[in-house]
Amino acid sequence: METKKVPSADINKKSTLFLAIGLLASLSLTFVAFEWKQYNRGDLMDLGVIMDDFDDIIEVPLTEQPPPKAPPLQQPEIVPIPDDEEINEVVEINLDVDITETTEIENLVFEPAPTEEVAEEVHLVVEEYAKFPGGWDEWAKFLNKNFEYPRQAQRSGIEGTVHLSFVVDAKGIISDIEVTRGIGGGCNEEAIRVLKLSPKWTPGKQRGVAVKSRMAIQIKFGLR
Repeated sequence: METKKVPSADINKKSTLFLAIGLLASLSLTFVAFEWKQYNRGDLMDLGVIMDDFDDIIEVPLTEQPPPKAPPLQQPEIVPIPDDEEINEVVEINLDVDITETTEIENLVFEPAPTEEVAEEVHLVVEEYAKFPGGWDEWAKFLNKNFEYPRQAQRSGIEGTVHLSFVVDAKGIISDIEVTRGIGGGCNEEAIRVLKLSPKWTPGKQRGVAVKSRMAIQIKFGLR
């Protein structure tokens, strides 16, 4: 014969609920146990009264130390010497020269001090500039007569202007020729060669006096 239970009397029906309630209660107790704090109460300590009266503070004045005294100056001792005292010290002078009445003294000849040689100054700006003898028209004729167009420049088709700088001294002699701007192809060398062939120039003048001055000219190269 089978045993029959009433559903309302079954205790396993609510076991899950009871298990959850037990776990929740145990966790709550554990949390409270860890967070529980207890303070020991003792007797109160009297710290007294804080005084805020600062008027009685003593101000210490700044002390000034006097500078050290300088040592007294020692005056040199002055010994008076009478004016009528005679000096008995004898000073001997030995010229080591045998001079007699017949000795003739040669006249001393003083050589003049050598003068320092001052390099002639090159004037960049003068009142009258140096020029080719006969003027610039003669200079153009001189170029046409002595000028040769470089072959390398002809083959390469090089044209342009060569700028030259040179010095003309007080005698009209040309020196220190430089190419300040060239075009290459042998034109620079040809311009220098023609300028060296030129005769003496008329020197530049400053206040009517011939001076050494620097000149600048241009020689134009063109193919026809």
